[in-house]
Amino acid sequence: MNVVITGASRGIGAAVARRFAREDAHLTLCARDEEPLHELAAELIDAGASVTTQRADVRDEFDLERLMETAAREGGPIDALFANAGVYHGDPGETPLAEESYTAFDDHLRTNARGAFTAIREAVPHLAEDARVVVPSGGIARDALPGFGSYAVSKAAAEAVARQFAAELDRTVGVVDPGQVATDLTGGGGRDPDEVAEMFHWAVTDAPADELDGDVVTLGDWKRATR
Repeated sequence: MNVVITGASRGIGAAVARRFAREDAHLTLCARDEEPLHELAAELIDAGASVTTQRADVRDEFDLERLMETAAREGGPIDALFANAGVYHGDPGETPLAEESYTAFDDHLRTNARGAFTAIREAVPHLAEDARVVVPSGGIARDALPGFGSYAVSKAAAEAVARQFAAELDRTVGVVDPGQVATDLTGGGGRDPDEVAEMFHWAVTDAPADELDGDVVTLGDWKRATR
């Protein structure tokens, strides 16, 4: 299995990488910050995993083009893509839209939404016939809450990107909403990333394709399917 994860150096991305490293999978991991990415790769390689790393910024389509070419060259057709890279400028719940800078708005959209678009678009020529593409998201993309500003807007846009690709590609493309996860983006509150990594693994291995494709799989869906 050939798995590509963007934003793999920490949080959900790193946890998903560790989960797939326990199987016979080749991992292609990217992030903007090379030091933690290389530390993660060394950990996984020491445990016997097959890992390729590449510094890549999802805001740069040329970085992503090279990443997907590398993934296919090193591991063959891409079986699973986690378009995971994301940013949050400010403190969660304390960034009302009317007070946000244009710079923050633009970078949320460019990283969280356009980044998902770029990752999927550049992966398309290299996807296996039964490949699955997953975009992580959260409830604020669909149910607005005060204080989440353009981050929430960007996640809604990322979900729309996934739906449109699902409508146009003969591959399974969907959204996984694990609820609040304890990462840097959430300020450390929420579920352990290692726990929700099991959900992401299920999404690309066992979840019914017709339920994932063009739709949102939630924590409740996963628990009902695996209890």
